[in-house]
Amino acid sequence: MNPYPDWLNAGDNAWQLVAATLVGLMSIPGIAVLYGGLVQKKWAVNTMLMAFTGFSLVLVAWVLWEFKMGFGEPLKLGPGVLQSAVGKPGPILGADNQHQASIPLLDAGMPKFRFSESTLAYFQFVFAAITPLLFLGSVIGRINFKVWLLFVPLWSTFAYAVNAFLVWGGGFWAQPHAGAIKAWTTGALDFSGGYVIHLAAGTSGFVAAAVIGPRLARDRQHAVPNNLPLAAIGAGILWLGWNGFNGGDPYFAGTNASLAVLNTNLATGAALLTWVIWDMFVSRERKPTFLGAINGMIAGLVAITPAAGFVNSFGALIIGVVASSLVWMSWNWLGRTRLFQKVDDTLGVVHTHGVAGLAGGLLVGVLADPHIILYQGNGKDAADVTAAGWLWGHHPFQILIQLGAALSIIAWDALITFAILRFLGLFMKLRAPDDVLELGDVAIHQEEAYPDESLVAGRVG
Repeated sequence: MNPYPDWLNAGDNAWQLVAATLVGLMSIPGIAVLYGGLVQKKWAVNTMLMAFTGFSLVLVAWVLWEFKMGFGEPLKLGPGVLQSAVGKPGPILGADNQHQASIPLLDAGMPKFRFSESTLAYFQFVFAAITPLLFLGSVIGRINFKVWLLFVPLWSTFAYAVNAFLVWGGGFWAQPHAGAIKAWTTGALDFSGGYVIHLAAGTSGFVAAAVIGPRLARDRQHAVPNNLPLAAIGAGILWLGWNGFNGGDPYFAGTNASLAVLNTNLATGAALLTWVIWDMFVSRERKPTFLGAINGMIAGLVAITPAAGFVNSFGALIIGVVASSLVWMSWNWLGRTRLFQKVDDTLGVVHTHGVAGLAGGLLVGVLADPHIILYQGNGKDAADVTAAGWLWGHHPFQILIQLGAALSIIAWDALITFAILRFLGLFMKLRAPDDVLELGDVAIHQEEAYPDESLVAGRVG
């Protein structure tokens, strides 16, 4: 007996499952304990529960209809971009998911997958699951928990699945386009989700924060983290989990996966140090902070995500320094402007994910190196698969392609986030009542992260 079909490679299959598990750990417990440690003590349980429920909600929706929407056959809704905007929804339940995986619109342009559809579905699920968890950081401290339970599957369906198909599933932005602009010979480059995940999270989080409204004034003024060591654990899980985030996206356990992991860590280390230097020499206090280091780390992780397998390691270093500097300026200077003071983005997701994702995506257009090989050709009729940007590939038009994809995601995600929340607001309150916001976890869940004796005694009685 042979446990392996002829098309399956045990190494590729094992790496995809391990990489997916690393990405899953970034959500639970990574995001749960990072955000749970960064918020006020009274919101720790609420934050962690929203992370766990969000992860679960996306999983159910993913296997019932979303996976096919992001990576299946196109649902042809009309001309132009509508011809390839989203896939046909459908389930992947039953026994028919042990066959060789494929992404129909990309099947002819890349090597055949060496693992099953169930592996591909789980790998892509963990990316879908972490995205709403990221912009949870924008609305912590006031969103109605029941609204969260409805918003997540709706947003994942109408925003994330569309983004994924457009960029990763062979949709409009994944396709080369000839004709009026002959220089458009490749699609948008987003290696692991700088646009599909992080720009989307930053955009949707900012819009959601604006629609739902700010926290209580007292909470905004005294937004002190309740447990920095717990946040450090979450941040560390995020950093090392990102090895699966970027290392798994070549879909093969080859040399490009190794380069993506190296670039990920290099850019992140450079970004963390860059933020600390900005804090020491330019900030008002002129002091290094651990919160600043976490922000720099996240900025580096996010910015290298769209580029990890397209740039050389010098490019990764540039991305870490430049993106961290831009996000620091956005956080400390742009964040003090009237608009950003009015919109209460609790954990600054628009900066660390939105700005960093946009910066990294545009820098791919500058720094993509055609000498970096994604997939080897056969030396005869199939050439090596590479990507070219402006600096090393003399292909400046790639920057405009990157910009076009970014603007479309910003516009669509802002619109769909606004529409979903306004729809839900027709029959339920988007915010928890003020008396509930005063108490936080105790009022919503009858639990505390750090319970005192009176609460424990009360529950036992």
